[in-house]
Amino acid sequence: MSQLPPQLTACPVCHEPLEPADNFCGGCGADLSAVPPAPGGSRADDGWRQPDTPVTRGADDYRLAPPATAVPAQSPPCPGAGRTCAACRSGMIDNDGYCEHCGHAQPRERDHMEHESAGVAAVTDRGLRHHRNEDAYAVSTTDLSGGRPAVVAVVSDGVSSAARPDEASAAAVAAAHDVLTEALAQGAAPREATHRAIVRAAEAVVDLVTPGQEAREHDRYRQENAPACTIVSAVVTGDLLTVGWVGDSRAYWVPDDRGTQPARLTEDDSWAAQMVAAGLMSEAEAYADERAHAITGWLGADAYEVEPHTASYHPDRPGVVIVCTDGLWNYAESAEQMAAVVPPDARARPLECARRLLSHALDGGGHDNVTVAVLPFPARPEGAGSA
Repeated sequence: MSQLPPQLTACPVCHEPLEPADNFCGGCGADLSAVPPAPGGSRADDGWRQPDTPVTRGADDYRLAPPATAVPAQSPPCPGAGRTCAACRSGMIDNDGYCEHCGHAQPRERDHMEHESAGVAAVTDRGLRHHRNEDAYAVSTTDLSGGRPAVVAVVSDGVSSAARPDEASAAAVAAAHDVLTEALAQGAAPREATHRAIVRAAEAVVDLVTPGQEAREHDRYRQENAPACTIVSAVVTGDLLTVGWVGDSRAYWVPDDRGTQPARLTEDDSWAAQMVAAGLMSEAEAYADERAHAITGWLGADAYEVEPHTASYHPDRPGVVIVCTDGLWNYAESAEQMAAVVPPDARARPLECARRLLSHALDGGGHDNVTVAVLPFPARPEGAGSA
């Protein structure tokens, strides 16, 4: 009697763990029926990226009641059309990003991106557990009237339990960045510009709703799974630092002098934050609860009225501003924990700082997408160029 071939337990191309009934890889899209399993099964290693587990709005990254941009609002159709396939090394990649010979999808550009320019650096990565990156960023440095520089960073985290979260975050950062830079150039105060930017970002996410998904009552509409995301931004103009946010993406202040106090600059729109604010739980108790990360504010068609939070600060010493998604701060939650991970030379080497923070999150488990922008304060007069 012939022996059946061993069942694939991981994708031969990207090593994504597989279920027995899978015909295609959830990580790279490889056609598993066209790839014979290796003798003895697949190789296990610590770098496996596990697929998302479907969740309802009630678990990590969910909801309750041209700049340098991580991705464009519409992702490019192909990560390397015309190049040789990374899987079979013989076929060519078509305009949809698949090999014309073996049919394998190619690694997506959005899985890992980074940027550095004068005054700001940013990194985004899909992490070790998600099959795609649903975070996005947009960063830039521009000149205001009189030649004064303004540094802008916008970061967004797509809500995984919503439809098309990657498109939501991309649309949000693109819209917010455009409004921020335009409003600042026209002389708007940073807080006013930030407020306008977040409102426009919310509109851009609502515009993603497809025909037939018009919002009705909140509870009924949630079943229709509208695109949604969080957002956080930071603007450095001279000696003024301005932040804005909706959701649980955060901004931190870390001074160069670690003998002085770091600070978290944002307050989450989340169940845990509400419990702490109401005096019903301590912060430690609230964040230990399984409901802690249920967000109470987001951008999307099924959101309640969007109320952007804005705040301005006048730091009296040099340091860096850290703008990030919860894929990072889950591994360095308090300001003190974040400061302990930020390297001493962060202001001089912001891209290396962003990479160090990413590594910290991946070393901690990389359970979520990770995005971080680092803004030296005061803004550096010269940048290190693009990376």
